[in-house]
Amino acid sequence: MKKENKKPLLSPKSDLIFKLIFGDRKNIDILSDLLQAVLDLPKEELLEITIVDPHLHPESPDNKLGILDLKLHTKSHKRINVEIQVLRDPHMRQRVVYYNSKMVVEQLSKGDRYGELNPSISIIILDYCLIKENDVYHNKYQLYDRKTHSTFTDMVEINTLELPKLPTEPQRTKLWEWLTFFVASKEEEFDMISQENPMIKKAVGVLKELSEDERTRLLEEAREKARKDEASRYEGALEIGREEGRVEGRKEGRKEGREEGKKEGRVEERYNIAKKMKDQGINMDIIESVTGLSKEELETI
Repeated sequence: MKKENKKPLLSPKSDLIFKLIFGDRKNIDILSDLLQAVLDLPKEELLEITIVDPHLHPESPDNKLGILDLKLHTKSHKRINVEIQVLRDPHMRQRVVYYNSKMVVEQLSKGDRYGELNPSISIIILDYCLIKENDVYHNKYQLYDRKTHSTFTDMVEINTLELPKLPTEPQRTKLWEWLTFFVASKEEEFDMISQENPMIKKAVGVLKELSEDERTRLLEEAREKARKDEASRYEGALEIGREEGRVEGRKEGRKEGREEGKKEGRVEERYNIAKKMKDQGINMDIIESVTGLSKEELETI
């Protein structure tokens, strides 16, 4: 009898698969172990975690393009946001600061006291290099005075975990082992990693179950196709807009001088890019971040 070919494992770097593993309340112990590897918090603080947004099982690629992150509370009510980001975002730093600030602000209602605020912590796992200033794969940022080397408060904390910076030489730390789980692609690699940590072994088991589930695989394939289509539309609109902007810039340059033409060309280029992206149905927030145009300006196009 011919042996059936085994399906390759799905990637835990997919935001959908990531949330199905770590966002399931049955896997709180897995999530807790990952958090212990990243955060300088007592183990007891991370043993009682509450996931505050139950994960959804999207039914079509159209409603799966939003960011599937995890929001949770610790034993002492610290707020933690965890997400994985595969596609490069030119405004990632600003977006992380915005979401972290939102976690602080949304805690208080009218009449509440500032003393009731709890720390807000972001953990961003990235499949590209965001921090160009160093080659460290784990950076932790707080409100800090570089001159006096003092921390203003622990109310805000941002952790970046950059997978491309992960050393290939084994470090045998819990964080290195967990990040190696995310960069693995072959079943034997996952099996080797799972030997070092029981919680990683459990995560690999969940990943194998998801990979064998036809519905999950179809959803992930549809999501990946939608993601590639979105990236293709974006790149195509960007290139067309650039070319049209260059042409328009040359026309204006002949009329009003080279420098003025360059300036007008750049402005025209942004509008052309925005128009092409709108025609392709790309999200307005993405268009705004890429072109630098305001919502009011985009409404006129």
